[in-house]
Amino acid sequence: MAVISSSFSYSVFHFPLPCYSAPSSRLSLSVSRTRLSASMDSSDELRAKFMEFPHVSGSHRDLMVELLSSVETRLGSSLQPCTLPPDVQHFGHPTGNASASLQLRPGLPSSQENLNMYQIDLVLGSWIHCKLPSGGTLNITSLSAYLKPSTDAPHFLLDLIQSSPTSLVLVLDLTPRKDLILHPDHLKTYYEDTQLDRHRQRLHKLPEVRPYISPSLYIRALLSPTAILVTIDVGASETTNIEEIIRDHVSQVAKELLQFWIESCACPERHLEESERAYLAERDRIIKNTTIEVDLGSSFPRLFGQDVADRVLTVLKEQYNK
Repeated sequence: MAVISSSFSYSVFHFPLPCYSAPSSRLSLSVSRTRLSASMDSSDELRAKFMEFPHVSGSHRDLMVELLSSVETRLGSSLQPCTLPPDVQHFGHPTGNASASLQLRPGLPSSQENLNMYQIDLVLGSWIHCKLPSGGTLNITSLSAYLKPSTDAPHFLLDLIQSSPTSLVLVLDLTPRKDLILHPDHLKTYYEDTQLDRHRQRLHKLPEVRPYISPSLYIRALLSPTAILVTIDVGASETTNIEEIIRDHVSQVAKELLQFWIESCACPERHLEESERAYLAERDRIIKNTTIEVDLGSSFPRLFGQDVADRVLTVLKEQYNK
């Protein structure tokens, strides 16, 4: 939800074994097991609800599930389980006109890392569904991943925003962590030598695709020069539909970009000076807080009501600033 939020991630839940001070207490053991089982059932249910993506088309849902599953398969050992409260993992407007599901997995703390682990700060995934006054619906699915200041590699960002059965906005990018003018090696390493712009060019060749210009100057400043920021509109076409374009074109580009990010960006830490790490940490902190305070802070109250928005945003801000 870069355009109206940040993204939120797939999660597999892990539960530590309970610790008992009195092994002979069968009642205590039984109660603990019952509570643990209930917690596991609740967590599994919330995870399943998140992975349903119940309001989008089949190819759209398949893409999100495949991307999130790839993140879990490749990066799962470098992530902690999701610890968001249940009423933040899934919530909605009291009237029932809007609902959302979020998952957030922080990276392992530095004390638990080894040199072969990915440098993940946090991974987030989400879906949002909202009924529009016009009678239509707004559906947003998102995935983003932030890296730690132990590397200056780009973050990952994906948003699919659909308010019509015949059109959607796609935001897909590896967002830079450094000024690409002051650091031309960064531009060359991650964007130029890798020919990253070929993905944008591929989609722009489709007659149904045209550039999308975000009204937010902040969003436009955040993205890289190879960012995919497009509107896909099939109109009244009888030969092409959104399902086919997502399945045949968007899906392939998104999967290739995520694979490149995992293999070439989220890798073991690079040697950075302490001043560089401090710069990256502060820059990332500003981006996260701006997302909460400006982007989500303006959209969530309108979508879900002030009380629900305050509850969710307070928890997310705590997670973002750990």
